Amino acid sequence: MSWLLIIPFVLVLLAIALLPLAAGHWWEHNVNKALVTLVLGLPVAGYLLLQDEAGWHSVQHTLREYIEFIVLLGSLYTISGGIALRGDLQATPIVNGCFLALGAVLANIMGTTGASMLLIRPLLQTNAERRYVTHTVIFFIFLVSNIGGCLTPLGDPPLFLGYLRGVPFTWTLSLWREWLAMVVVLLVMYGVWDTFLHARESPRALQLDRTRIEPLRLQGGINLLFLGLVIGAVALVPSLGRVLLMLAATGGSLRLGGTAARTANKFTYAPIVEIAVLFLGIFLTMAPVLELLHQYGASLGINTPARLFWTTGSLSSFLDNAPTYVTFFEAARAQTSPTFAGATVAGMPAIWLKAISLGAVCMGANTYIGNGPNFMVKAVAEEAGIPMPSFFGYMRYSCLILLPLFIGLTLVGF
Repeated sequence: MSWLLIIPFVLVLLAIALLPLAAGHWWEHNVNKALVTLVLGLPVAGYLLLQDEAGWHSVQHTLREYIEFIVLLGSLYTISGGIALRGDLQATPIVNGCFLALGAVLANIMGTTGASMLLIRPLLQTNAERRYVTHTVIFFIFLVSNIGGCLTPLGDPPLFLGYLRGVPFTWTLSLWREWLAMVVVLLVMYGVWDTFLHARESPRALQLDRTRIEPLRLQGGINLLFLGLVIGAVALVPSLGRVLLMLAATGGSLRLGGTAARTANKFTYAPIVEIAVLFLGIFLTMAPVLELLHQYGASLGINTPARLFWTTGSLSSFLDNAPTYVTFFEAARAQTSPTFAGATVAGMPAIWLKAISLGAVCMGANTYIGNGPNFMVKAVAEEAGIPMPSFFGYMRYSCLILLPLFIGLTLVGF
């Protein structure tokens, strides 16, 4: 298979990374996204279909995997959109830290997108009287929209793709030490930072914050039942039944889950349609890349946990972390040494899979484009009047806060 077949895959990833910056108004329309992904993806699929029987099997497998992937994301997004948390607590560093800690846990149950959309609005409402809020949103992106979701295949799309490729559902729970260490370090850093800025708030703002208290209340609680059905389907049900059960849970949520919470959340299908369109192009163009990695992965030289962690993470920072995960997942499987004496998972050393998983999930927080929820949270915050940093302004925060954390993780874990 020719290396030229990699070009459409690279162009899809570059379009996702660069067109929002270079042609934002044109790119914001899903029709234009679909045009780009189909122009790049359909010729690759057509080429494979015209080859031998293996090409047919490759396209069929890709489409099945794509359908299951999108059904999961669509189910989590739609059902979570029917759950709303409302209220206004006193915006102390402890309360804000509890929001972040709760989000880091919920990200593994509702997905990083679901947890982000559930908690960002009540967090902003809680901090509405305060002047210094930007840092809270940035730490929210770090913890809830990215790092928090590394314990289950439901947490972040890369991990679900690993699950579809043979990683046991419960294996990601073995990352709990790294998850806990990063969450605790970031919460301590946030607590110190927010305590300093809380002391700089005006007395009037603090007085308003103390008087405008509204207890938290949950809308659309019945949707938690449908969310549980999705979790059970992913963990326990085979492929076809899993898809049907997730679709049934989504239908039940739309039929019985009520509309008040979705109205309060300003729920639309535009974000999930965008993901479906973009990932169709990614999946179609990814098939020859994976085949070439099977053939030549051993020659890449990315054969240590540290190299896999930083290479996967660096690309996940600027490209979507799901295809980046799959690329290095397959590269690692292709070059596993038969003399490796440690534990193996899905055909590779477990330590390699840990490095790839943590790199893809955690370093998606390095930029606004590293993971889908990042831009969603930014947009909600700006809609609420919070001044958010520019693309490179955000990276100053991530380089200052996250890179030392990841260097420490490398030294201790890899």
